Order: sequence, then structure tokens, then C-alpha cells
Amino acid sequence: MFNKHDLTRNGCMLTGSFAKCGYDWWWHSFTAINEETGEEKPFFVEFFLCNPALAEEKPVLGQLPANKESGKRPSYLMIKAGCWGRDHRQIHRFFSWKKIEVQKSAPFFVRAEDCFVSDTELRGKVRMTENELDEHPEYLCDAGTMEWNLRMDKKIAFNVGYGAGRFFRALKAFEMYWHAEGMKTAYCGTVMLDGVRYRVMPKTSYGYADKNWGSGFTSPWIWLSSNHMISNITHKKLEDSVFDIGGGRPKIFFVPLERQLLSAFWYEGKEYEFNFSKFWTGTKTKFACRESEEEIIWRIIQENRKAILKVKVQCRKSDMLFVNYEAPDGSKRHNRLWNGGNGTGRILLYEKLDGKKKLVDDITVSHIGCEYGEYDSER
Repeated sequence: MFNKHDLTRNGCMLTGSFAKCGYDWWWHSFTAINEETGEEKPFFVEFFLCNPALAEEKPVLGQLPANKESGKRPSYLMIKAGCWGRDHRQIHRFFSWKKIEVQKSAPFFVRAEDCFVSDTELRGKVRMTENELDEHPEYLCDAGTMEWNLRMDKKIAFNVGYGAGRFFRALKAFEMYWHAEGMKTAYCGTVMLDGVRYRVMPKTSYGYADKNWGSGFTSPWIWLSSNHMISNITHKKLEDSVFDIGGGRPKIFFVPLERQLLSAFWYEGKEYEFNFSKFWTGTKTKFACRESEEEIIWRIIQENRKAILKVKVQCRKSDMLFVNYEAPDGSKRHNRLWNGGNGTGRILLYEKLDGKKKLVDDITVSHIGCEYGEYDSER
């Protein structure tokens, strides 16, 4: 069973060794409607915490040339907000740990001036000018202004199980942890982007909320998720369905586990999970990601003892951005981490019955959140 809400896993994990070399972030993505034109637009907001034990009076940015030369590690709260589509962008705002308030235990919250996140609320603003970026390329972002005021109802969870359990969390065993408290989340509220107002409504927000934490980032890096699905058999919208896939090359105690993905498919109230850490399920995974001239393309096949999942997704590169993070050790290895919010695709779901596979559904999917990136591990 993966649909188990667990607010303790959604709390802040920057303790022990992760306090000096660790990150913890809460990611939120959703679709909004332009109040004037009725056009849909996908947005994202993230609260990214890094290295609290290294706090100074001002945010410490690892890509600042002087800090790179001296090997000084980053330390800050970074708020990342933006949108996908033709005018895609990511806008950053930084705070020193000495200027923020964090409730680490469940239920968590992070507060910094007019920015706030918890399990039910998300509000704040970011602003960056072209002149500021010319003076500070270490900000690793784009220009623009965005303001948001949202409520969240996290309806379905993907609790990945053992890897993020209390025992492995205490040991800091994995390089990168994952918990999706709201792989299906209903958002409600407003967004302002460069003075344009957008309305966010629960049924059309197609929302998602998860978190990652650890000491480094996986490569390859894969993420796909959506709850906007239409059956090609019944031609009806699947109102109680969502899928979530993530992973790539996880490391446990610095040892890589080659090409592994975790996935969950909540199909009209029934669970299908493909989780390599639950070895008794016999999960097998094959995946390939590639760039064409115009698209990023994902192809994934997962199988366990009871079911088969085939996923094909594509997203226009013109609608995507290279999402920027620096690792808590100050390095920035992912420089082509494609990130999008309006992918499209098709899912084939089968069950295994009496040695044969039976098609459960053939599904068209849209509003897919998606990521793909790799870097040279020898660097």
C-alpha cells in the first residue's frame, strides 16, 4: 500500500550530517487559468533549504566566484517560482537561515517574511530584474515577478516505503530521498505573473506536491506525474487516478543502484506499485530518455508479479526550462536538467491473469510534470 499519508516524512530532514551538507525541498506544481483570456498556464513553486549549520548573516551562494575558489558551501532558503510554456522562467529569492523560521517536526512549516509553506498553505512572492541578474549571475535564474496565495488539499500520497523509512533516514543511507505527500493535490487560489492574474481552481489545477532531501542529486534524473487522464476505451475522464514515476540511479551508502525507478499508479481507487525496494514484488524496469530536435521523450516499461505499466511521454523543449540547483557541497553538475509541466503521453496498464496479460486501460495523459537530466559522473 503506497497511499499512506505521513506528515513525519514531510517534515524538515536537515539534521546530523545533512545540517552541514544537505538539502531539503518542497515542490508544488499546478495549472492556472488566465482570468482575462481563459488560457491555461502551468506554474511551480518550491522552497529549497540548504546547509543550516553553515548559516551566515546573508545567504551564502555556492556559485559566487569567491566561494567557488575557496570551496565555501552554500547556505540559504531559496524560493524558486515560475512557469512553463512559451515564456517559461524560474525566478529565485534567497534568505539567510538567520532570517527564517522553520518548524522541522510534523506538521512542518517554513516562513520567511511574506513567504510561507506548510502542508495546507502556500503563499509568497519573488521578483528579479535584468539589472540584478547582470550583476549576480550566481542567482542562476531569470527575470520576472510572481506572487501566489494558495490553499492545498493533498488527496493521494505516494509513500515510497523502506528507503524513506525512519531507519534509513536516521542512517542517512541514501544520497537522495523522495516522498510525495500529495501526488494528487487540489489547489485553490490566485497567482500573479508580471501583473497578469491567474485563477487556480481545485478541479482544473491538476496539482502535485512532493519533497526531496539528501546530500546530492541522482543522474540520470527522471520524474513524470499527472492526474489528468482520459480513457481511450470508455472516453471518460478518470476522476480518481494519478501516476508518479521518479528515480534514475539511486545511491545507498555511496553505492549506485543502476537504472532504478519507483512508480505508483492510483487507477480509479486501485493501487498498482512498481517499487524495486520491495524486492518480493519482483519489479523490473526498463527506461530510455532522449532528445529529438523539438522534444524530450520518455519511454518506460515496468513489470511486477501482478501487473505491467507502459508509459510514453513527450514534452516540447520550447515549453521547458533547464531547472537550476547547486548541490550542498557547492558543485553544480546538472546543467541540462530539463523541466516541464505540460507534457503529453499515453499509458497502457495490464494485469497478469493465469499467465496472460489483460489490458486494464489505454489512457491519454496531459498536464504531465516531467524532468530528465544526466551529467558526467567522472566530473
